Amino acid sequence: MPSQRTIRFMGVTFDLHLMLIMLGTPLLLTLYYYHGTPAAYLSVFNVITEPSTDLPGRAWQFGIFFALMGLIPLAYFLFYMKGDLTEIGLGAGDWRHGLKWVGLLVPLVVVPLIWLATDMPEVKSEYPLAKSLFTQPHFFWLYEAMYILLYYVAWEFFFRGFLLFSMARRIGPALAILIQTLASCLIHLGKPEGETIGAILVGVIFGALALQTRSIWYGWLIHITIGVLTDFFILYKAGVHIIGH
Repeated sequence: MPSQRTIRFMGVTFDLHLMLIMLGTPLLLTLYYYHGTPAAYLSVFNVITEPSTDLPGRAWQFGIFFALMGLIPLAYFLFYMKGDLTEIGLGAGDWRHGLKWVGLLVPLVVVPLIWLATDMPEVKSEYPLAKSLFTQPHFFWLYEAMYILLYYVAWEFFFRGFLLFSMARRIGPALAILIQTLASCLIHLGKPEGETIGAILVGVIFGALALQTRSIWYGWLIHITIGVLTDFFILYKAGVHIIGH
């Protein structure tokens, strides 16, 4: 990786890499906010769709997120920072410790919590994002695959990988965890209140887990379990049969 570079602006010396990360984060999130929605998809392709045909809009959303929060930071890290991917948590890390936390949190915390949360009206009105799944459950696994591989991979890579590990080397792990938590919480605005508040605690836990295991993948496993079970339980409680489709 290149040595630390600085830049002076109006008498203030900035760490160039830290400045690019801190300014690039709100820029990328803003671009996603305005261009990574199903509404943006409809505008770009000049189409009118109904809830029963909303999968293309969600595929657009997940794809834009993957490009902005996954591919762009990855290219920056590889071609400018010239770093090793294990340095930003893309290796297996301490897999014994990571899998231990997954094995504890998923059955003891995630499953019962999500089962209860999916009875809340605000959660049921938000998820699944693709409302077509209520009438077309045979698309459930295709939708969840896009959700997991595009959206959740990019999410954990950016917040708990690129952003967290890059900052931890410059400002220390504690402050890096808090900054990535702030960023990942703000993107939840507009979601159900409980989910947004919960994102603060989850951000700290997943950030600490990533640094402790030196890998993003254990937080990713827990995160995708939360997302998929939320959709599955809501559809199940609504009488929609997924198994067998």
